[in-house]
Amino acid sequence: MMCRAFCDILLPIMIRIALVEDEDIYVTSFKDMLSRYEKSRETSVDLTVFTDGTEIVEHYSDSFDIIFLDIKMKEMDGMTAAREIRRMDAEVVIVFITNLIQYAIKGYEVDALDYMVKPVSYFAFSQKLDRAISRIRRRDDAYISVQYENSLKKIKLSDIYYIESQGHIQIFHTVNGEIKIRDKMDDIEKRLRTQDFYRSNKGYLVNMKYVTGVEDGCCLINGARLIISRNRKKSFMDVLTKYMSGNLV
Repeated sequence: MMCRAFCDILLPIMIRIALVEDEDIYVTSFKDMLSRYEKSRETSVDLTVFTDGTEIVEHYSDSFDIIFLDIKMKEMDGMTAAREIRRMDAEVVIVFITNLIQYAIKGYEVDALDYMVKPVSYFAFSQKLDRAISRIRRRDDAYISVQYENSLKKIKLSDIYYIESQGHIQIFHTVNGEIKIRDKMDDIEKRLRTQDFYRSNKGYLVNMKYVTGVEDGCCLINGARLIISRNRKKSFMDVLTKYMSGNLV
């Protein structure tokens, strides 16, 4: 199936939040503060509310960016729920909500980012959410968006090993397989110029993250040997050296 590439490189714009709270008054307060936050930060948030730790654990999927988790609940307490969630998801940001600070301090056991003490003020809420979103944006990669069939598909840039040009067809070799796009390599190269991609020759645009070595005039990526053209060899090696030393391309 051919795809058509869009010009934009996109960062995740929808923040997916789970609130685990068994008291209606705090759920209502949270929703009000979240609505205010969305307007002030011009941020879109998708909120899912769970009334108990058991509920989120039993129905958990790695679809959340941030979980606000009440520590004291009737069925399964927040700390137990957090331990179960961590077994399934090492990346999700956890923020505890509690009446007692001494409970929240144990959050280091489950790599919790922060905690909020009830009753939560909007200022405290916005500061904690700012911090949580900042962690997500540092962790998450940019995406390139493509039209696939009748919907928009986002390809994570860090999932792309390299892009191969075959005329007007560009093949994205990714960790999830190949994706074919009808576009020009030069145009894709321009879009990815500020990212960690570099041309090894006319036919390959390489994600420097995955280059494991250079051998016999080829760069090695995921078992493939991609030719480095003679006129690009010096610049390619300069860029690779910068990348491996910790400097971005």
